[in-house]
Amino acid sequence: MIIGVDIGTSLTKAVVFDKAGMSVASACTTSEVHHLPGGLVEQDLDQVLGTVATVVREVAAGLDGPVTALALTGQGDGLWLRDEAGEAVRPAISWLDGRANSLLAEWQAAGVTREVFRRTASGMFPGSAAAIMSFLDTREPESLDRAAVAGYCVDAVLQRLTGEITVDASDASLPFLNPATRHYDEGAIAAVGLSHRRSLFAEPAAPKTVFRLDERGAGLLGLPVGLPVTAGPFDLPASAIGAGVRRAGDGILTAGTTLACQVLTDSAVFDPEGEPAGMFLCTPEEGEFLRAMPAMVGTAGIDWVCRLFGIAVEEIGSLLDTSKPGAGGVRALPFLSASGERAPFVDASARAQFSGLSLESERGDVVRALCESIAYAAKHCFDAAGLTGTLYACGGGVRSLEWTRIFADVLGRPIVIPGDPGVGARGAVIVAADALGEPVDRELWAESARVVEVRPGNVSFYEQGYADYQASLAAARGLWRL
Repeated sequence: MIIGVDIGTSLTKAVVFDKAGMSVASACTTSEVHHLPGGLVEQDLDQVLGTVATVVREVAAGLDGPVTALALTGQGDGLWLRDEAGEAVRPAISWLDGRANSLLAEWQAAGVTREVFRRTASGMFPGSAAAIMSFLDTREPESLDRAAVAGYCVDAVLQRLTGEITVDASDASLPFLNPATRHYDEGAIAAVGLSHRRSLFAEPAAPKTVFRLDERGAGLLGLPVGLPVTAGPFDLPASAIGAGVRRAGDGILTAGTTLACQVLTDSAVFDPEGEPAGMFLCTPEEGEFLRAMPAMVGTAGIDWVCRLFGIAVEEIGSLLDTSKPGAGGVRALPFLSASGERAPFVDASARAQFSGLSLESERGDVVRALCESIAYAAKHCFDAAGLTGTLYACGGGVRSLEWTRIFADVLGRPIVIPGDPGVGARGAVIVAADALGEPVDRELWAESARVVEVRPGNVSFYEQGYADYQASLAAARGLWRL
């Protein structure tokens, strides 16, 4: 049995999968996310590592057979600085962090983001490693001086469990890896002024590399020394693999903290003059890539509206049912993140707005307007990513049937929801099983899926709604620049 561990931003989950690739046990626990003044968002590596130990020990204790491997995945972006022993030299900086907002705006004005995009097909945003590192290089250089490696969450955990300093190509894709060659683009590193910090970038591991638990890692998890460990891809591509995305043109919508929209492609060709946003991610299969548009408008916006109205997130579905398509004339732009937006455009100054409110507007109208606007953002992302095939979905947002129906109606296509939970962990386990030469049966997973169909009567209505959304967005982007 393989334990898949998904180290999310606020939640770490362990799921045990049998040889058929079906889950047999799971456990989860929360991670601490520190929101500090000035848009700073940080995490403590030791606390996050403790969550991994907690969930792994919990699921392993209930098994009636041996654990054969550990498969890691988790959040991407941000910056996790460590020394040679894997100890953090400062708190990890989250992908949600906004300290580099002004720097990113300067890069956009100077053409730096365009230059990097031309080389790697990936955009940059305030919470990307490039922006955070460059910010620290001028404001906090001593942290970079003390570090041996500048990496990400998954490889930080891997280092503490195995002693290995490396990175998965999916993480390294953001934004310095040339996806076609799987090697760093030195020109991209130079463009952001980090050539003198080049030694901090770990070399990407070969696809499906297997590592081993060392004594420290084994003691932490209560598992045998030498147990096989895989690390990556990070949670976005892992979720695509785990949900069933297998053919070029297929896509996945992750309605989580990030509204991640991804489409599988078998070509590394991209338009270097396109919008410098999104991500072009390497997958474990050479010659396959994911065009990812991870917008900042996910379920964090739902949490915000729940706090605003003093309601539980479980009430969202019933509130949506009280308002009809169009939300009684209320419209929204959903950009509530303090660090703005990163896909399918990048603007650190992006902010939300609501219009069409009156004394007749109810809570359900505001909630529906926000949910509809997030669905419009998803359509914007998928149009940019090139969705043509089957659409899968996962994440906490799809627990609401009505919100999932809104997504289907706005996107004009049915949505396949995997029946077994933990698609990110399952994706990591699929990669681990392949690496160990014991692939799982992916078809059994597909049999448990359900499909949310499109309501034809709503499609044309939402087509006009999307046109109105685009017009409002264009007007707002002009105001954000003032």
